[in-house]
Amino acid sequence: MAINLDSYLGVHATALRLREQRTELLARNLANADTPGYKAQDLDFRAAMAATSAPADASGALRATQPAHIAAAGAAALDPGSTEAFLRYRTPLAPSLDGNTVDAQLEQAAFAENAVRYQATLSFLSTKFRSLMTAITGQ
Repeated sequence: MAINLDSYLGVHATALRLREQRTELLARNLANADTPGYKAQDLDFRAAMAATSAPADASGALRATQPAHIAAAGAAALDPGSTEAFLRYRTPLAPSLDGNTVDAQLEQAAFAENAVRYQATLSFLSTKFRSLMTAITGQ
């Protein structure tokens, strides 16, 4: 009997990929904390997860699930591998004179929270793989 690994892992594989992308964005924000005019970005994780798990978007249009699918207008928002549609600019609590919107403390807190959630997702996946290996080896 064949097993569909994607359905077995559930949303954890997608969540791990999205958490990784959010980590990169938050690290980029922290690295550019002193860059004049830099606009801090973040990933709307909930919207991205909802879009990847829903069979269609809110307008009812089908989303591409394979790279060979024909792209429609606004395909970046519908492509499951793309998160560009879910990027949001941060609204600064105290804007700086040079136009930089990075709040280092806010970014560090978001980075730490995302790191904890990333580790939790890794733990879920590790448990899934461990139980799969137990089922395969029978130990």
